[in-house]
Formats: sequence, structure tokens, C-alpha cells
Amino acid sequence: MPTVADQFIEVLVQAGVRRVYGIVGDSLNPVVDAIRRREGIEWVHVRHEETAAFAAAAEAQLTGRLAVCAGSCGPGNLHLINGLFDAHRSGAPVLALASQIPSEQIGTGFFQETHPERLFNECSHLCEVVSQPGQMPRLLRTAIQTAAGRRGVSVLVMPGDVAEREAAHPTGTGVLDCEPPVVVPSEVQVDALAAELDAAQRPMLFCGAGTRGAHREVMQLAEKLNAPVGHALRGKEWIQYDNPYDVGMSGLLGYGACYEATQRADLLVLLGTDFPYDNFLPQANTVQVDIEPAHLGRRTVLDLAVQGDVGETIRAVLPRLTGNADRSFLDRMLTEHAGQLERVVEAYTGNVDKQVPIHPEYVADVLDDEAADDAVFTVDTGMCNVWAARYITPNGRRRMFGSFVHGSMANALPHAIGAQIADGDRQVVAMAGDGGVSMLLGDLLTLRTHGLPVKLIVFNNSSLGMVKLEMLVDGMPDFGTDHQHVNYSAIAAAAGIHAVRVEQPGDVRAGIADVLAHPGPAVLDVVTDPNALSIPPRITGTQMKGFALAVSRTVLSGGVGKMVQLARSNLRNVPRP
Repeated sequence: MPTVADQFIEVLVQAGVRRVYGIVGDSLNPVVDAIRRREGIEWVHVRHEETAAFAAAAEAQLTGRLAVCAGSCGPGNLHLINGLFDAHRSGAPVLALASQIPSEQIGTGFFQETHPERLFNECSHLCEVVSQPGQMPRLLRTAIQTAAGRRGVSVLVMPGDVAEREAAHPTGTGVLDCEPPVVVPSEVQVDALAAELDAAQRPMLFCGAGTRGAHREVMQLAEKLNAPVGHALRGKEWIQYDNPYDVGMSGLLGYGACYEATQRADLLVLLGTDFPYDNFLPQANTVQVDIEPAHLGRRTVLDLAVQGDVGETIRAVLPRLTGNADRSFLDRMLTEHAGQLERVVEAYTGNVDKQVPIHPEYVADVLDDEAADDAVFTVDTGMCNVWAARYITPNGRRRMFGSFVHGSMANALPHAIGAQIADGDRQVVAMAGDGGVSMLLGDLLTLRTHGLPVKLIVFNNSSLGMVKLEMLVDGMPDFGTDHQHVNYSAIAAAAGIHAVRVEQPGDVRAGIADVLAHPGPAVLDVVTDPNALSIPPRITGTQMKGFALAVSRTVLSGGVGKMVQLARSNLRNVPRP
């Protein structure tokens, strides 16, 4: 007779799940044993449950399908929470099994007792307790469909003794295939949007992650309106490439003329973005298109809110537009964008390939050259976000994952684990800070255990660079941000992982080529300048005063890699006086 754990795994297999990330232990053992006995699904052992959740999130985002992680009772499942917050806020369909203490002990203060059904509510669409065998199949299907259909996290809490009991309800055999619906706005909304767009003389499009799959439509709209196109960080991979209207990125990590374009436009069109930094938005003359109604108007005052899929909405509105024949605003923004990039690129090109300590932006630029055209980049929160945003060139095939909404440290290595397991033939590159790597350092061993050919690039500046920058702009001397230098290549080599250490800029390209070409896991430990910080595109008087008070030797670097080439090429469309 099958157990509840057997049924649990059977339903996962029916749903297309091929692996579960986690660490074995006590109350979770019946489920792990059921995986051992079932073909078609595997247990992926990691060194920290937080890594399990991050890895599942990356797999879900790369494949678009449900991914699963699990933690044993008490401390085990508590470790999942940070990765689950990241998955939920990123819209990754993830199911988490939070195993629980014996059911008869719940509420008695038993060893390792917690209440996961309370703890995980904030980072999930669904969080329920399986208390009886008969509940499980229906509740599991509901959890799967909720995570897949609503794009986020579902959590099931199940005591180990319940998992061991005999099954009491058939699982059924239906294969679950739940995709989010395509939302088409009403005719009234489409007409209202067309009226707003046609009335604008200086429209500007600002794009986020919701433009995934809508690159062609956004370009068609930009052409019709003669509108500059900017993007948030999560929109970069979907909208920047093959874009003759590109004016860069806004936000704290931004560059180019995007911020100026948003402020000077007489109509700002937000497409599929929940861009959180409201001080970078004009708070006027704005329309927003988003599939998620909760996103509409929560960052800025709107003249019009349109609920709909970005691609479907643009396809519906294009035939109704008269269009804008005046290119003057677009041409001014393209010219200003190219000019800004030309100016800041000087900070990057001045003997940077000879300076010691190595400039981190130089490492990122060379990595962009050497990495595969379809590489997956995972990026640590902090200065690595800046280098990836400014130097990794999207092309429609590359992917980039980071904790871009939740903003957690230490995400790059575990995200890379999930991405590599999901697609073993694809090049996966983790751009990690030494602060992030050290936080979940144990999962270097996961690369070795599973033979994962992840390429870990450690930007080793012995500093928490982004925190240092935050202190400086507030006028504080940096304190507690620097730490003792660590040789991560030696640690990796001791773990049996191919490792290269680079201390001279002349060795950067060869070092990157070496680790990228290695057939198994590899670590490049690059000693970079802890004073290479990136200045935001918009600096307030208060921030400048803070710099003046706190910094005398900090490098405010700002190169933009190959994006200056795109900006130059786009200037060909600007008429010469």
C-alpha cells in the first residue's frame, strides 16, 4: 500500500517535476525515501536549505515550470524562508515542503517545534497544513496550481508521521499544466490608451520584466510614436538588444539618458514594470500597462491604468494609433544618451587594463566578451548588480538572474546551481562578490558533489562595496564594510574544484578564458579594487554633500561597456543639422 509520501512524489512527477532541492533529515525522511524509490525524479542535496530555495527559484525562472524545494522540521524549513521570499517576489513558481514535528506533539513546545503555516504566509500565495492522509492529493494539486498559475510560492506543511501513513485517497492521473492566463484589456481601455498615446508630443516608453516576449511589439510601438525606450534592471534582458530607441536604464544602477527622458516626456508609458524607486519617476503624465492589477498606480500617479499583457495590449492599440511624426524628442534623447555614455566611458578606458588593484568593471567587460552567446548569468546583490547591468550585453538569448526585487546577498551561487541543473548543457556564470560567496560558502561543495560545470567569478575586494557606497552618500565614513582578505581560489582548490587566482589586470582575459573552457566546476578569484564604486545617474545635492564629507580617494567609476557602441549606432538615425 502506498504511503502519503509516495503519493506526494507521484503527484509531483505527474506535474512534470524532475527534482527536489534540500537537505535530508528526520521528519523529511519518508519523502526523501519515496524519491529514492521513484524513477523520474531525483533528490538534489545542497549544503544549506536557503540554497535549495534559491536554486528552485532559478530553475523555475529559467524553465518557466514549477520547481520544488524542501526542509525538515524546525530549523531546516526555517532556512528556506529567504530564498522563498526571493522566489515569490520574483514571480517564480516554486513549491516548498516544510516538514513538521510529529502531529501529536504540535503545540507542546516539542524539540524543534515551529509553526511554518504562520511563518511562510508572507512569502507565499498559499500556505496550508496537511494533517490527514486524505487531504494530501487534493491539497498538493491546489498548491501546485496556485504556484504555477499565480507565479509565486506555495508552501505545504506536513508532519513526518502523516507522510509515513498509508494513503487514504487516490491521487488521480491527470497531468497538471497550469499557465497564467493572457490578459487582454477591454475595448474601452484600449481606446483610452490610444487617445493618450496620440495626444502625446514627447512620449517615452519605460519597460520592465513584463515585456518578456514582447520585444517586437515594443519596438513597433516606439517606431509608431517616435518614442525613446528605457528600461528597469529586470527589463534589460528583454528590451535592450536590437533597440534603435534605447536610452539606457533608470534607477540607482542606471546609466545614460533614461532618467532625463522620463522627466522631460509629456507622457511616460510604463510597460510591465513595478519599478520601486518612485523618486526616479515624474509622478505626473503617466500611463501604465501591467498584467498584475496590484502594480497599477502603486509607484506613481496615473492618468490611465490598463490591466493587460504588454504584448497583447500593444497589438490591440497599434491599429488605432495615428502616430507621432515628430522625431525631435527622440533624437534629442538619443544624442544625449550617446553623449553621456561617451563621457563616462572615459573613466573606464583610461589605462584600466593596467591598473592594480584590478578594476571590477574591466573584469565584467572582458567576461562579456568571453562568455557564450546563450550564457546564463547569475548576479549577486551589491556592486555585482552594477557591473552586470552596465557591462553584460543582452542579445535575446542570454539570461540574467539576481535577487533584483528582494535584494538578498549570497544569491548568485545558489541561483547558478539551479540554473545549471535545469540546463546542463548551457554555460552558467555566477558573478559573485566575496561577501556573498562567504555567506553560503558551503555550497561550493554542491558544485563538486553533483559535478556542476558552474563558472564562479569572485569579485574579491575584501569589502561590502554597496554598503560602503550607501554610507558615503549619507556622509558617513565607511565602517564595518572591509574585512580580512581571503584566497577563495585556495578554498576551491582544497575542495577539488578547478581554480584560478588573478591579481594582475594583464591576466584577466586568460583567467576568464581558462575557467570558461574548463569542463567541470571552476572558480576565478579576481582581486579587485575595493574603492571602485559606481555613482548613480542622478545625484542629489544631499548625496554630493555626503560624498564631500566622507570620501577623498574613492573612485567613482562609470563605464558602460559595449552599450556605448549601441548608442553610437543609434545616432545614425538622427538627422544632422
